[in-house]
Amino acid sequence: MGSNGKSVVDMIETSSGVHFSGFHMNGGLDPRNSEVEQPTTSAAEHAPTQPFVIGVAGGAASGKTPVCDLIIEQLRDQRVVLVNQDSFYYNLTAEELAKVHEYNFDHPDAFDTEQLLHAMEKLKHGQAVDILKYDFKSYKNDVFPARRVNPSDVIILEGILIFHDPRVRDLMSMKIFVDTDADVRLARRIRRDTVQKGRDINTVLDQYSKFVKPAFDDFILPTKKYADVIIPRGGDNHVAIDLIVQHIRTKLGQHDLCKIYPNLYVIHSTFQIRGMHTLIRDSQTTKHDFVFYADRLIRLVVEHGLGHLPFTEKQVITPTDSVYTGVDFCKRLCGVSVIRSGESMENALRACCKGIKIGKILIHREGDNGQELIYEKLPNDISDRHVLLLDPILGTGNSAVQAISLLIKKGVPESNIIFLNLISAPQGVHVVCKRFPRIKIVTSEIEVGLNKDFRVVPGMGEFGDRYFGTDDDDQPPVPVVPH
Repeated sequence: MGSNGKSVVDMIETSSGVHFSGFHMNGGLDPRNSEVEQPTTSAAEHAPTQPFVIGVAGGAASGKTPVCDLIIEQLRDQRVVLVNQDSFYYNLTAEELAKVHEYNFDHPDAFDTEQLLHAMEKLKHGQAVDILKYDFKSYKNDVFPARRVNPSDVIILEGILIFHDPRVRDLMSMKIFVDTDADVRLARRIRRDTVQKGRDINTVLDQYSKFVKPAFDDFILPTKKYADVIIPRGGDNHVAIDLIVQHIRTKLGQHDLCKIYPNLYVIHSTFQIRGMHTLIRDSQTTKHDFVFYADRLIRLVVEHGLGHLPFTEKQVITPTDSVYTGVDFCKRLCGVSVIRSGESMENALRACCKGIKIGKILIHREGDNGQELIYEKLPNDISDRHVLLLDPILGTGNSAVQAISLLIKKGVPESNIIFLNLISAPQGVHVVCKRFPRIKIVTSEIEVGLNKDFRVVPGMGEFGDRYFGTDDDDQPPVPVVPH
């Protein structure tokens, strides 16, 4: 980690008792093992980067779950998924069920490691997986529906023995061991098993002495030596978790498009924003709800985009006869929507900018992959204005290039164009930012990429059809530009 890493180590050890045994960063995000990503327009060269895989191990009831929850909470502006080793327990046979109290669930042989490796490999290569949920009452994994886990920026793999198999360890970018005193773990286990699982305390103690403690000493504790970070006190150690998250952000930032293109702005994500994205991406969401939550997100993007306009200082007198020094809004402004999806963003722009002029551009998106300009109606004095270009989805970037090229042809300086959209595919960002390095792009989320049909994934479908409630065969009317 260099000199900065040493200071972080010192800080952790002195303030929180955390032990760093050295970050052994395996995988695509280690700067020593990977090349710096160069901006190009090749989709193949810009396939999604390898996810950052965090392993969280430790004894049963050591506090692994609170640690994972805190990491997920602090990485809210990244896509994070959690994979539990418990999901990969073997189903018990009839003979094992008959003697279930003699079965050692803390032994490495209790887990289907091959299935775990298969699931992790698919996630690391950008493929979604269905992970089963183990039922500890029937000791089967086919009782509950499988959980779909999508590829993400960060994968947290949690379990008591995830460091035991070297093949699983090799998948990890960071390995965390949650180190909690044995008496605390036992007290937590007694409380959990008696209250949540309704087990008899004598049974819990008998299982602990017969299986849990020996397995910890024989299999779990020895894997502590593989950890990059050792966290005492688990989820109570907020200082340690804060520093770990800071380190993860630094690693992820090496491949962040915003680091490559300083003219790309992604609005700060919150659970509210992620929740709205979840709703509008759901294929089962009703048109009413889709429009409602899409409008909320569009308003946030528009407000953020307006914040990038130039301003002049302005002083006013307040009702208390005081002087307030503020700023004056940019007066020379207009919007341009790319028909038809872009028209969904017009109401939010009008709500934010009273009386704003809005032009329209229609681009053929099929056959020639978005290259043919069909129709345009723009304000006559557009060359003297700052332009907010409206289109909810940036996919291949071809339509955006056509629209921006038209604006520049009309005399709009490239630096006066702000492109507003809800979601952006990395390929489109590369195309637009490389072709027009002085425009600004404001979006609410960066997507995984494009599929073989050049559709954004995970995406949200045909935005215009879902927003306006129309079919693909419907033809939009000839637009009439106000003002």
